[in-house]
Amino acid sequence: MLNLIKEMGKYVSILIIALFFFSCDSNVIFNSTTSLDGIWNKNDTVFVELPKLDSLKTYNLNITLRNSNEYKYNNLFLIVSMEFPKGKTIVDTLEYRMAEPDGTWLGTGLGSIKENVLKYKMNASFNETGNYRVKILHAMRNNGTVEGVSNLEGILDIGLSIENTVSN
Repeated sequence: MLNLIKEMGKYVSILIIALFFFSCDSNVIFNSTTSLDGIWNKNDTVFVELPKLDSLKTYNLNITLRNSNEYKYNNLFLIVSMEFPKGKTIVDTLEYRMAEPDGTWLGTGLGSIKENVLKYKMNASFNETGNYRVKILHAMRNNGTVEGVSNLEGILDIGLSIENTVSN
């Protein structure tokens, strides 16, 4: 029995090492995540200060989001603003699909928590010197109402990741 446990431990160690190497094969160079503890209030803006980026390269920016089964919508509306160093701001209203028509969650993960990587800006360049900042807030509404959802339940984390484009 003891030999069996030792043998299984060896295989588990090999699996962990293999997972580590496969996870390091990512182009992600920056990741910032804010924990929301399951409720995202409509007034809680998530702020992300971008790192200094090479002005000669292009990058893909993605919104990262973790949701639980308490999220009761099949889509998600976000308002995302990017503030440039010299004062310009670009505001995007984005809609993402979060579930299949049958209610099956999109994203990765086991059990009731799913992680989604939502495309935000592809092949973006950062030519201005200085600090860039991204602001993210939800813009969810119930059907037939004008007033927004005050407390969006089921959102655990929201963030931004930056990855090198494949051609870099």
